[in-house]
Amino acid sequence: MENYLEINKKSWNAKVEPHLKSDFYFVDEFLKGRTSLNSIELDLLGDIKGKSILHLQCHFGQDSISLSRMGAKVTGIDLSDKAIDTARDLARQCETDTEFICSDVYNLPDILEQKFDIVYTSYGTIGWLPDLEKWAGVIDHFLKPGGKFIMAEFHPVVWMFDDDFTKVVYHYFNEKPIVETYEGTYADQSAPIVQEYIMWNHSLSEVLNNLIKKDLQLNTFREFDWSPYACFRHVEEFEKGKWRIPQFGNKIPLVFALAAEKK
Repeated sequence: MENYLEINKKSWNAKVEPHLKSDFYFVDEFLKGRTSLNSIELDLLGDIKGKSILHLQCHFGQDSISLSRMGAKVTGIDLSDKAIDTARDLARQCETDTEFICSDVYNLPDILEQKFDIVYTSYGTIGWLPDLEKWAGVIDHFLKPGGKFIMAEFHPVVWMFDDDFTKVVYHYFNEKPIVETYEGTYADQSAPIVQEYIMWNHSLSEVLNNLIKKDLQLNTFREFDWSPYACFRHVEEFEKGKWRIPQFGNKIPLVFALAAEKK
């Protein structure tokens, strides 16, 4: 899909305003100091004080700013120019030195020269990318020797189902682009926007093998039967901050996370 970047940029630009107003992103609390990071990724990140971090596909930068608040020197990148403008404004209000660049993932090596201690990405990112071999190459390009790649992402099993989780509709493997139109957003189902988007499903083997091909040594891999976000339809909170799809209970994974090191 040659025009997927244009279509998806328009889609993500449309999301910025309703997301800022949504409870999902709790912007008022965030400005007062609440972190946007979850235990899943915090456990893998560890002590990041003084570390340089590249945050891929950062949306409007809450995770990037949260990482800055932990003492890291952070650069966030995102395809959406409206999201990046908002991220810069949030960083100014939060009084952090977080830097933001508007770029798609694949073109970033042509724009940014710096190398980083950590490359970080989380939740709902790789589905917007058609080529994970190229994605892994970007990660490898920006990591210093001995640097770490930290990732938390929704499990590919989740993307096999229809939005109401009543039947399997999509292929587990990266069979072809998924081109659809969606009303509202995951953060606000009632948002008055209609968006066309293009996505790709990626299996765990596709993720892991492309990282391994780039000599990234997998140190930790975890799967979770809950999500830290109520971003799917009909989910139930079974513990504070933990959601499941009721009809599945704890029978399927909803999230995976990993840490890899550049040899």
